[in-house]
Amino acid sequence: MSASEIAAGYAFTGPALDLGALLWDGACQPDTPIRVPLAVLNRHGLVAGATGTGKTKTLQLMAEQLSAQGVPVFLADVKGDLSGVAAPGAPNPKVASRSAEVGQRWAPAGFPAEFYALGGLGHGIPVRATVTSFGPVLLAKVLQLNRTQEQSLGLIFHYADRKGLDLVDLKDLRAVVAFLASDEGRSELKDVGGVSPATAGVILRTLTVFEAQGAADFFGEPEFDTGELLRTAGDGRGIVSVLELPAVQDRPQLFSTFLMWLLADLFHDLPEVGDVGRPKLVFFFDEAHLLFDGASRAFLEALTRTVRLIRSKGVGVFFVTQTPKDVPADVLAQLGNRVQHALRAFTPDDQKALRATVKTFPDSAYDLEELLTGLGTGEAVVTVLDENGAPTPVAATRLRAPASLMGPVDAAALDAAVRASALFERYAQAVDRESAYERLAAARGPADAPGGPKAESRRPAGRADHEPSLAEQVVHSGVFKSLARSVGTQIGREITRSLFGTARRRR
Repeated sequence: MSASEIAAGYAFTGPALDLGALLWDGACQPDTPIRVPLAVLNRHGLVAGATGTGKTKTLQLMAEQLSAQGVPVFLADVKGDLSGVAAPGAPNPKVASRSAEVGQRWAPAGFPAEFYALGGLGHGIPVRATVTSFGPVLLAKVLQLNRTQEQSLGLIFHYADRKGLDLVDLKDLRAVVAFLASDEGRSELKDVGGVSPATAGVILRTLTVFEAQGAADFFGEPEFDTGELLRTAGDGRGIVSVLELPAVQDRPQLFSTFLMWLLADLFHDLPEVGDVGRPKLVFFFDEAHLLFDGASRAFLEALTRTVRLIRSKGVGVFFVTQTPKDVPADVLAQLGNRVQHALRAFTPDDQKALRATVKTFPDSAYDLEELLTGLGTGEAVVTVLDENGAPTPVAATRLRAPASLMGPVDAAALDAAVRASALFERYAQAVDRESAYERLAAARGPADAPGGPKAESRRPAGRADHEPSLAEQVVHSGVFKSLARSVGTQIGREITRSLFGTARRRR
């Protein structure tokens, strides 16, 4: 295959993102742009490469062009260096050189952005989810439960859904688990096998540890409306939603699963639109390997189906990781657009990963094993889907320079932007409204609270300092028995759950 044949494969007529220019025989060809059609970005993609090869700048470059063409973007900012998308870039000799090499007319530009933070930890508008809406499959992944425990958690959620019991925060879930494992509550699930005391004990202990690690901040209200991610600015540009994660990067299971909740919630809510000329949203899923580590079969099956079906709702998903082997084969097969940065081959494991990566590409004119280990920073091997949905020729590419700031904005400026957002007041203050746990506490009252006279009568002989456990408190609460045995009158008590078990009452 010749350079002209590769060039013909990228000569699209419709709107497209300009990734860079063709590398051929060691030279950059500025007259041969490598592009990806806007209309195929809901066919999903992969941005991969070793640390330090330029993946983050590729995300920034794509996000800018999507925004400029009216497409909203979601970015997970794990290291804290993507906030610069909101500020114009700074001219410098490296930018000038790169622009000249790839035939780019570079001009500094910032793009409309909103900044979010999980639970409000860090710089950003707080993002929270209720336990009910997060669902049992995702929560089991975060808690690292085994298959039996995951199934039991699913029964607990099913029971709460059926009875109209809102699980707003982790306290509510603990209360329901304790009740269903008690002698008086066990019969509630007898038709479906129930929850064994041992399994309930494990779930309760895991929840307690989870809360002690600060996870309670992420669950509650006001719950984030994922429809916020679909907005455009007044000038028609797509808003770039940046989830700032540096404050929680030491909790990878938590933040990666929260990203999946955002995606699953969008899937649950969005209508079918089929193939559209431009995506409604492009979602970049950074550190994607964390999502698959230790995942149950149920989780992986739900993820695969969600990725396959969400394209018909106009959402494109790009997984960002080091090598394609980080992504399960069933998911990888759905990723039609590929930007592969350099790989290292220092160890036998590295060499095995390199060979596996090469096998995932179509036949090409390049020696990909040699090419992938020799690419420089900001260079990549690209293959995408053309306007008819067929793979383009593999093209070594020198990527364009982002127009926005290649680095974080000042923390004070970031905080000012967050507080100036129209969304800040909507989500800033956590609300702990009455739900299952609070109703129990109110019904017990001071006289029946732990340490009160009625609690004293329940203390075992010889254990004057014994406080009733959570399970004992729940079992002795008449109001909870009444709530649990009633069908409830709340709107939406029978919750429809999506493939991932996520739920949201209709907005």
